[in-house]
Amino acid sequence: MNAPVPTRADVVRRIKDGAVIAVVRAASATEGVQIAQAAKAGGVRIVEVTLTVPDALAAIRQLSDTLGADALVGAGSVLDAEAARACIGAGARFVVSPILELGIVAACREHDVVAMPGALTPTEIAAAAAAGADLVKVFPVSAVGGASYVRALRGPMPHIGLVPTGGVTLSDAAAYLQAGAAAIGAGSDLAGPELLRKNGRAGVTAAARAYVEAVRAARRPTTTSLS
Repeated sequence: MNAPVPTRADVVRRIKDGAVIAVVRAASATEGVQIAQAAKAGGVRIVEVTLTVPDALAAIRQLSDTLGADALVGAGSVLDAEAARACIGAGARFVVSPILELGIVAACREHDVVAMPGALTPTEIAAAAAAGADLVKVFPVSAVGGASYVRALRGPMPHIGLVPTGGVTLSDAAAYLQAGAAAIGAGSDLAGPELLRKNGRAGVTAAARAYVEAVRAARRPTTTSLS
């Protein structure tokens, strides 16, 4: 029996709950599938297969069919509405773009799929939200101040779910979440092909577990001692 298709609201909630998106780049669809499966084994259950992966649609389709109902599969590096529709047809439940392309947002809304366009400046982020984006990818975040930039954006725009991506690593993952990010997109040190080739699937799984622990640490209540 097929699992029920999650609504946009369900997908957004699950992205925020999981807080880490494994951004998969690989030299082949097979390698991409292996990375995604290994990340899920380590507890990262939100996977973005970028369209830079050869035959990415086949990888999205396979992962959508095999990862199970407790995982979300999306598409990344989507640049136009036609590509967005193809990804949705392959089973993507969220569509990520490095740019603000309104046609992508419209295609996602048409199919009840989460739209996560890219933006960098406050004006672009506000425009993305006004266009109907469910979440906004802040990219490339490490080039403009990292977690401190996210914190500054959250001040005037606390209602917009920001997903910093581009240079996010395990060492600063907790800082982004503590700065108010809805989730983070992690690439090379979680879902990069070099990690798989160097340490195998176990290396990706270990990295995923470390990211899950970073989320727990970021959400752990802090205690203040009274003197």
